[in-house]
Amino acid sequence: MKSYRKELWFNAPTRRAFINITRQVEDCLTESGVREGLALVNAMHITASVFINDDESGLHYDMEQWLEQLAPEKPYDRYHHNSYEDNADAHLKRSVMGREVVVAITGGRLDFGPWEQIFYGEFDGKRRKRVLVKIIGE
Repeated sequence: MKSYRKELWFNAPTRRAFINITRQVEDCLTESGVREGLALVNAMHITASVFINDDESGLHYDMEQWLEQLAPEKPYDRYHHNSYEDNADAHLKRSVMGREVVVAITGGRLDFGPWEQIFYGEFDGKRRKRVLVKIIGE
C-alpha cells in the first residue's frame, strides 16, 4: 500500500472565504501514484474547514449568509471566548462546516458525484493556514 502526505498552504486576504481546492487535491493524487484508495483532506486549523459542495457563487453567498446568521461575527462581546480574541464565531462556523472530507479514489481519479468539488472554508483569515492531504491506497 502507498501512503502520500502533503500540506497545502493558504492565506485568505479576507476574514471569510471559500476557496476551491479540487485542482490542488487532484495534483496531489497524480503525485501519489495511487489508483485505488482514499484521499483525506482536512483543515489543520480550528477556525477553518474543508467541505464538499457545488462551485456556484450564489450558493456560496447563501452559505456565508446562513453561517453569519447562525454565528454572527459581531458584536464581539456576545461570546465568552472573545475576552482575548475576536474569533469565537469562526470556531462555531467551523463546527458546523466540518473539519475534513474523505473521497474515494477509483481508476486514479477522485470519485465524485455530479457537481462535487472540494473547498477550503476560511472563517478567520488574513493569516497563513494549512490543509493536510493524506492519500492511501494501491
